Amino acid sequence: MSRFRKNEKKETPEINTSSMSDIVFMFLFFFMVITNMRESETKVKFKPPHASEYQKLEKKAAVATIYMGEPINSEAAAKAIDGKIAVQLNDKIANPVPIDFASDIKSFIKAERDDRIQKQEDPNIITYSLKIDGDVQMMYVTTLKEELRNNNALKINYATKKEKK
Repeated sequence: MSRFRKNEKKETPEINTSSMSDIVFMFLFFFMVITNMRESETKVKFKPPHASEYQKLEKKAAVATIYMGEPINSEAAAKAIDGKIAVQLNDKIANPVPIDFASDIKSFIKAERDDRIQKQEDPNIITYSLKIDGDVQMMYVTTLKEELRNNNALKINYATKKEKK
């Protein structure tokens, strides 16, 4: 006679999920590495000038960014200096030079310092990174630097790219 029994229920084997967490963390790490986090959306054209000497910023968390260049969108074009140059403070467009420009810079610096104090960090470590388009006239850059100096923002970095050889 046969030894096969037809009435017994077969149990399905359990799926081994022990390596599932390794795979999930591997994907998480992969996407964290390849993702480029941008703090603010650029509203002005920025093509950095070339430089022969340069140095990388050490603490990127303590950087406040100021963009200056040709406006890209209508918000920046409405507040552009002479209709050509717009100034972006992190993610906000500043008013043109004679109209409230100094107060915009002052409130921007105060907000950055207050943010550092709230995070219990030294507010004097803030580096103001100037990302200025290569076609911007130097008189606009000088005005910006004077406003930074007047508000005791003395740690300045100029964003450039490597000089082609």
